[in-house]
Amino acid sequence: MGVFDRLGDVIRSYLNDTGPAAGPSPGRRYVDPDLDAAYEELDDFLAGKPRSGRTEPTASRPTPPESLRRDFDELGVPFGAPADACKAAYKNLLKVHHPDRHTGHEGNMKKATDKSARINTAYDRIEKWRETAKA
Repeated sequence: MGVFDRLGDVIRSYLNDTGPAAGPSPGRRYVDPDLDAAYEELDDFLAGKPRSGRTEPTASRPTPPESLRRDFDELGVPFGAPADACKAAYKNLLKVHHPDRHTGHEGNMKKATDKSARINTAYDRIEKWRETAKA
């Protein structure tokens, strides 16, 4: 059932409220299986029952140590971002802040050199942690 079909059902239910309420939510005049399932899941959660049909996140990717938070921030990615996101951010930042792009102005070249050194250090530390975490 598409979004517009559901929207049509909602509008029809409000315009024609002569029928009985449907579903576990009071006041609803249409049937929506997804919404009913969401209410059931919410009730189970509030009652402290385990989730059905969903598994808890697996520990396939270990959480990085808190000492790497600044390195992830330096790359501009969220803490614990996957390797491909870190690598893409690293490459993009080096394209922008590489010293060779700023050879015309001494001050900008120095800033770019410092920034690219910080980017390289951050990426190296993250990659070193990933290699040791796999072992």
